[in-house]
Amino acid sequence: MEARVTAHARYTIADIDKRLYGSFLEHLGRAVYTGIYEPGHPTADENGMRRDVLDLVRGLETPVCRYPGGNFVSAYNWEDGIGPKNERPTRLDLAWRTAESNQVGIHEFADWAKAAGTEMMLAVNLGSRGLDDARNFVEYVNHPGGSYWSDLRRKNGQADPWDVKLWCLGNEMDGPWQVGHKTAVEYGHLANETAKALRAFDDSLELVVCGSSHSDMPTYPQWEATVLEETYGQVDYISLHMYFENYEKKTSEFLALPEKLDRYIGTVGGVIDYVKAKKRSKKNVRISFDEWNVWYHERRSDAKRMKEWDWPHAPVLLEDVYNFEDVLQVGCILNTFIRRADVVRIACIAQLVNVIAPIMTAPGGAAWRQTIYFPFQFASKHGRGTALRLDVDCASYDADIAAGISYLDIAGVHDGDAGTLTFFAINRHGEEAMTIDLSVEGFGKARNVEHTLIKHDNLEARNTKDAPETVAPRKVDGATISDSGVEVTVPPYSYSMIRITL
Repeated sequence: MEARVTAHARYTIADIDKRLYGSFLEHLGRAVYTGIYEPGHPTADENGMRRDVLDLVRGLETPVCRYPGGNFVSAYNWEDGIGPKNERPTRLDLAWRTAESNQVGIHEFADWAKAAGTEMMLAVNLGSRGLDDARNFVEYVNHPGGSYWSDLRRKNGQADPWDVKLWCLGNEMDGPWQVGHKTAVEYGHLANETAKALRAFDDSLELVVCGSSHSDMPTYPQWEATVLEETYGQVDYISLHMYFENYEKKTSEFLALPEKLDRYIGTVGGVIDYVKAKKRSKKNVRISFDEWNVWYHERRSDAKRMKEWDWPHAPVLLEDVYNFEDVLQVGCILNTFIRRADVVRIACIAQLVNVIAPIMTAPGGAAWRQTIYFPFQFASKHGRGTALRLDVDCASYDADIAAGISYLDIAGVHDGDAGTLTFFAINRHGEEAMTIDLSVEGFGKARNVEHTLIKHDNLEARNTKDAPETVAPRKVDGATISDSGVEVTVPPYSYSMIRITL
């Protein structure tokens, strides 16, 4: 099979916001406890944080981390996680039917984020709580001193404010499963009034209002229209979430699902434009896609288990063990975000450790990279710069979600400072290798090309504690420089990163 791809220096989409490669940690299962935090672990630092996990997180170069939820935040009292640890209360978390010890709160998370080299993206509780608690939390986190909440932070050991700029106004408030679920009008009014109060404190804050939890919600996309009509002048982003499933184990259908993601983004982008026009506004609201991942391996069985247990602390929950097939899907998702970088400015893989995550740990033992760690790492490290509008000519197939799904899923990024072009290419054909004729115009001549491949003959191949490198990237030969650019052949069902030095 042959594919022709043209990249031209004139045809660009947008400069990529580095926060497109954000992450997420929720007080859910073992994401926090025995995930990032395990005081008795051999690698634990003075704060009880696992250094081995920190090393793997730093390897992802994820610029922002959303916290503390997620469904958890909708019944969370942030004050429970401050002050002496031996005085912090244990609470019942209604979202995941577990007990929360509050041994990790904003101070511990802030220290961890600094060590991990990531910025905090904090969420406020607009489910069981509201405006007053949100403004108090922001004051505690961001005010230098001389007020009740800022002086309490100083008393608790943090003299300087953390100066967090990015704040989520609740989580998935359209979902009937959410503690404090509201209609679009109810939520929109509350979110707008909360945003006004936070802007009265600091107008430079970046505020994220809740969009639809997924594109199959019965209220979608009217929810976005109603909420944005209530909040447009006060917020900067609207959040979207999507998870990808393959219960039927049909790879071609599974790998076509990013077309649904693309339509979701396009529709909400259209709603944003509609509300902007209706309000005669000059302001641009963008999308924060702050939950996304493959999630189905343990989802149904865990839903049954949750109904039976009696409020355990940090149980094994939603610990999907990812396979090679998921590498291809994650690569396609990231490519979609790059191609929509003009409207999707922030995105957060859900989640970071243990819970549907690229990093796994054993309590008291090892930490290792799941298969999906690698496509995320490559995009985060090398997918920064300007997203390119590519012309792609390749054979296609018809899927249930849409017709005309290209066998080649590809995104391109130009890093002018580094003098590189990077292409992320997924061959969605299960039987045929693909030769890609990659023409680069207006950039200057290619001086060098590197091809990094992730490929395994078994789509179900997994990385485990005992075999942590079963699926891993490797540099391969075969990419050649041509008069117009480069030529490279990629095997069936494979992920490739092609980096051209100009």
